[in-house]
Amino acid sequence: MRKRLSLIIIIASLINNIVMAQPISAKQIDSLTELVLKTFNVPGIAVGVVKDGKLIHARGYGIANLKTGKKVDEHTLFGVASNSKAMTVAALGILVDEGKIKWDDKVTDYIPEFKMYDPYVTEAFTIRDLLTHRSGLGLGAGDLMMFPDGSDFSRQDIIHNLRFLKPVSAFRTKYDYDNNLYIVAGEIVVKASGKTWEDFVEQKIMQPLGMKETAASIYRLKDKSNSIRPHAPVDGNLQVLDIDWSESANAAGGIWSNITDWSKWVIAQMNHGRYGDSLQNKIFSDAVHEETWSAQTIIKAGTAAPYNTHFSAYGLGWFLSDVKGYKQVTHTGGLAGIVTQVVMFPELKLGILVFTNQQVGAAFNAISNTIKDSYLGVSGYDWVKIMHDRVEKGEAEAKKINDEVVKNILAQEKKNAGKFNVEPYVGIYKDQWFGDIEISNNNGKAWIASKRSPKLNGELFPYKGNTLIVRWTDRSMDADAFVIFSTDMDGKPSGMKMNAISPLTDFSFDFQDLDLKKVK
Repeated sequence: MRKRLSLIIIIASLINNIVMAQPISAKQIDSLTELVLKTFNVPGIAVGVVKDGKLIHARGYGIANLKTGKKVDEHTLFGVASNSKAMTVAALGILVDEGKIKWDDKVTDYIPEFKMYDPYVTEAFTIRDLLTHRSGLGLGAGDLMMFPDGSDFSRQDIIHNLRFLKPVSAFRTKYDYDNNLYIVAGEIVVKASGKTWEDFVEQKIMQPLGMKETAASIYRLKDKSNSIRPHAPVDGNLQVLDIDWSESANAAGGIWSNITDWSKWVIAQMNHGRYGDSLQNKIFSDAVHEETWSAQTIIKAGTAAPYNTHFSAYGLGWFLSDVKGYKQVTHTGGLAGIVTQVVMFPELKLGILVFTNQQVGAAFNAISNTIKDSYLGVSGYDWVKIMHDRVEKGEAEAKKINDEVVKNILAQEKKNAGKFNVEPYVGIYKDQWFGDIEISNNNGKAWIASKRSPKLNGELFPYKGNTLIVRWTDRSMDADAFVIFSTDMDGKPSGMKMNAISPLTDFSFDFQDLDLKKVK
């Protein structure tokens, strides 16, 4: 009798969960997205929902470009940023299927000049290691070579300069997200196929899937008339940003697409690489698919509620976790003024795509979490409010730090009667991987400028002792930094290091990895 009663309770519980899971309607997604646009000050968003192998919702909301007023629709093109990484992995998977490479081949077998800081790591480094964020390098190490603008570092420069980046953890022991090693992975595609990375992914993946409006780089788009411009807040007002992308980083984040095209890629992913009316064609094999969706690097899981997530990992080009007992496969992407997200639940045959033209990630999380809650039967969470509260808290903390910095700058100006003698600091400072930074007197202003990354120039202000503050000319970057000088035995500046001031500064501004020595 007890067994029967227990069975009845279990069945009732399952039925209750099924009833609770009420997929969100198109009108509800419309209302949700309109609210997100206003709440997070985002000009434009595109939302796609894939279910059971079909794109069941594909709509654009808001404005693609505040200067023109052009509306976003389901064909509006966005930079998908790091969502490009899974396509780089797929390209390598195709080469695995063709017998041209193996996941655990040594990188130096294809790129002999490849070197990491530690000779042992160089010798042991595999193609798999390029894709799994466990190299020992710190978060975003070396990203200044391709971010925030189209700097003059070539792919060959980036590969050469990896040897100068010092590790922060032991090889294969810790997760730290990396972009530059995906650039190296793109070069493996070149070496093994004889094609450029751009030609390979367009010919082997995009064209077979019918992704006619997608390109491997913004500069390869056939028609840019229906594309977004990125936006960022400056002093509370949204500013339209220029797109100055470094072509060297295409394999890490260069693809441009829309939700209509990208849904085809998502559907192929959930079909294990198969496509076509009867799924008779394959981009890559089941074996490759399983490898890409298998845990490679363990990541500390977040809080369990409301999704009961206990395990999290990075696969090959995808983040993996358990969510309410289901496997979640996801990735985000971020460029200056653009952020994107893809979420998949293969067991539910559910995919969610959210592309935005403003850099606040809370916007896509509010939308994707609300949509997935409706399919998972999760209720009681107002994700717009939750995310808004988190943003406000983070901004308040950042403002407190910035206000303290400004207070110290003003105190120094008062102490020095508004005069700052920059002459002791003037000179050229060289970092082995980033190159030269010049400190100068620029028409009466203390000035700092990178020789190889044009956007990194701005005015210097005294802060404390031998620490100055740089306020970058481009105020959209939110990346002002401490500039800390070291001195020689005579008390003269001999080198400098840098650190971002705000905790909200994008991790790709990896100022902390610079070790600049005065050379002139």
